Amino acid sequence: MDKDRISGFIGNAAMTIVDAMAKIDSNAKGILFVIDGQGSLCGCITDGDIRRWIMGVGDIHASVCEAMVRSPKYLFYEEKAKAESVLRRNSIKALPILDRKRRIVDIILDNESGHQSVLSKKRDLSDVPVVIMAGGKGTRLYPYTKILPKPLIPIGDTPIVERIINCFVEYNISKYYMTLNHKKGMIKSYFENLDALYEIKYVEEPKPLGTAGSIKLIPDVLDKPLFVTNCDVLILTDYSDLYDYHINSGNEITIVSALKNITVPYGVIHAGDNGNIQSIDEKPRLSYFVNTGMYVINPETIGSIPDDTVFHMTHLVDAVMKKGSRVGMYPVSEDSFLDMGEFREMERMEEKLNIVSER
Repeated sequence: MDKDRISGFIGNAAMTIVDAMAKIDSNAKGILFVIDGQGSLCGCITDGDIRRWIMGVGDIHASVCEAMVRSPKYLFYEEKAKAESVLRRNSIKALPILDRKRRIVDIILDNESGHQSVLSKKRDLSDVPVVIMAGGKGTRLYPYTKILPKPLIPIGDTPIVERIINCFVEYNISKYYMTLNHKKGMIKSYFENLDALYEIKYVEEPKPLGTAGSIKLIPDVLDKPLFVTNCDVLILTDYSDLYDYHINSGNEITIVSALKNITVPYGVIHAGDNGNIQSIDEKPRLSYFVNTGMYVINPETIGSIPDDTVFHMTHLVDAVMKKGSRVGMYPVSEDSFLDMGEFREMERMEEKLNIVSER
């Protein structure tokens, strides 16, 4: 691996959790190796480590040293030939190669060593239902949605809703409910002409019922936690880990949340009494966790949705919390949340999926 690429896998011990998340996003391998002030390897941190830190502590501005693993796997340069067996034996995606001063001189990746990590295998979730909320008008994407319903807007040559389903298909999920209202005939026609290995049951709203109201119309009795997702977002994460987290946490609802970094393009003034300026922050960066529009919910929560009423998922969250039940979040990085709701974000989605746009 060349030096420029190696730098994308290395962070310093002074960086924050939020900075580590951004760098892990950029290398797309889910891991960052941490070096000390002398440039020596002192730890590593994965996207899973960061997720556990956020859910347990919550401070994304803490030092990466507080969440990192302090004894990462590595080999010295003379042992480099053993890299493939170390990757396989430890089921890891990347292995740093060190010189005798413990400085990183190379990084071996699982797919470049001829070995594919078992971590890449998808766990079977075949009995888990998925609800896709596809009844909205997609006003933010006008005039595209004047012609096509939002779920059929293509990302590359594949409609967004089909891409969403394909993400679940990787976990052998074959049972889908799709709530429909606006231009429902076009959506049904598209899938009827698709030779797919999965089943879609359509839930037709007699009138718009909001993002949660139509779930109450599902005729089947659901007996296990289900995925609920908007039809215009792609979440690039391990769905089996998300599902397991929901089960083990005791949540009634788990909201998939994404870190959102916003840079204020001005110097922000902090003033005290009588207008005295205390400090100026030049272009500060603010970080928040936002609702992505993807959830895992227990089937019992559906009983909190009123009949024949406009009711959104945020209303359902409020209703569940008012009953004293637990609502939690499952954090993903900013780059793992792809929202098709605006034209600029559509372009970012195509770039992330390595799709060449002809627009």
